[in-house]
Amino acid sequence: MRTLEFTVTDSHTGARADKWICGQVPELTRSAVQKLFSDGSVIVNNKPAAKNSILKNGDTVTVFVPEPVPLEAVPENIPVDIVYQDEALLVVNKPKGMVVHPAAGNYNGTLVNALLYHCKGRLSSINGVIRPGIVHRIDKMTSGLLIVAKTDNAHTVLAEQIREHSFRREYYAVVHGHFKEQTGIIDEPVGRHRTDRKKMCVTEHNSRNAKTEYTVLEEYSRYSLIKLKLYTGRTHQIRVHMAYIGHPVLGDGVYGKSSKLCEGQCLHAKTIGFIHPGTQKYMEFNSGLPDYFNKVISVIRNG
Repeated sequence: MRTLEFTVTDSHTGARADKWICGQVPELTRSAVQKLFSDGSVIVNNKPAAKNSILKNGDTVTVFVPEPVPLEAVPENIPVDIVYQDEALLVVNKPKGMVVHPAAGNYNGTLVNALLYHCKGRLSSINGVIRPGIVHRIDKMTSGLLIVAKTDNAHTVLAEQIREHSFRREYYAVVHGHFKEQTGIIDEPVGRHRTDRKKMCVTEHNSRNAKTEYTVLEEYSRYSLIKLKLYTGRTHQIRVHMAYIGHPVLGDGVYGKSSKLCEGQCLHAKTIGFIHPGTQKYMEFNSGLPDYFNKVISVIRNG
């Protein structure tokens, strides 16, 4: 159990206790902070506090944070669409709604759980017991292709290709609005949002360079179908960049707004290409647009 103690300053007078603690302890998720309150683990001026308590200048806030429970991914017999595999790697077509690896709130039912079963545990160990084999990720509500390493050597080589920007990644997305230019490049740094730690944003503060190229494929009455090429792979990069230029991805309730047309963002990782770590030959894989994506296009095309 960790004990954290804070004193509220005048600049934070009037802040709601749960939101204030999220800012003070950014490694805690919002749901984890809510649980601390329900467990009576947040004390303000020697009394258990409610999550909606309003803080005042000089208040003493004590937070008791339990030690994290060690996690270990376990094999689960879950169907998974393996597009290609050999002794070194796999290419997987992840469905929308599946989390890539276990984390708080998603301890099972993930792609890693499925792959541990189908590969009989033969995944690279570089990312530890929670993310074995995972070279790069895509969001839970993003569908499409990603590569998984079976050996540590394959993992190292593929990760280096990603760092050198020689690993090809192309996405399709339906976004709001029309574009003045049919092609363009967004070259803006991306970092974590200062007040909402679950979000990313375009910022110069503690950020990393991020570069996305877009090409308009089709335009509809209120939306556009675009192809996106990633030069870098920052967290939520496409979603952040598209919202930044005023064309948020359809259905993205975090960086835009939710839509009845699509649960979660209408974003699909369609193409990946890389040099095979063993054969040194270039390989490329393409995924057809999933049913949910085609249904969205059908509706907006005829709408």
